[in-house]
Amino acid sequence: MEPEDLKERTKQLALRVLKLVTALPKTLAGKTIGGQLIRSGTSVGANYRAACRARSKLEFIAKIGIVEEEADESAFWMELIIETGLLKPQLVESLLTEANELAKIMTSSRKSASESVKTKLNGKSAIGNRKSAMTYG
Repeated sequence: MEPEDLKERTKQLALRVLKLVTALPKTLAGKTIGGQLIRSGTSVGANYRAACRARSKLEFIAKIGIVEEEADESAFWMELIIETGLLKPQLVESLLTEANELAKIMTSSRKSASESVKTKLNGKSAIGNRKSAMTYG
């Protein structure tokens, strides 16, 4: 899948999350879960765009890992919405499926990028085991 397609999918996820949250009841649970879902659901797209602008493969891996975590967190909040009965499952399920699919795509992308870094470094850690140049006297 092309980066532009994923940018659009992650933006659509954010827009759909915003609509879903407006349908939640104005109870403490609805407001709390809704606030959490808005933060994680909109973060998926914002962090994916940041990953696309990464200055290095290692920065990309770190940022795409955040996208993966936020998509999975969004799925968690949607599962809670369903399991607590805040909304009918049929109102949430397609969005939950999309969040899970995006998490899987990001996991695959992160793993592929990590493997390419490992290969480039002949299996050595990209961080390395550097000794400090600082001496104590």
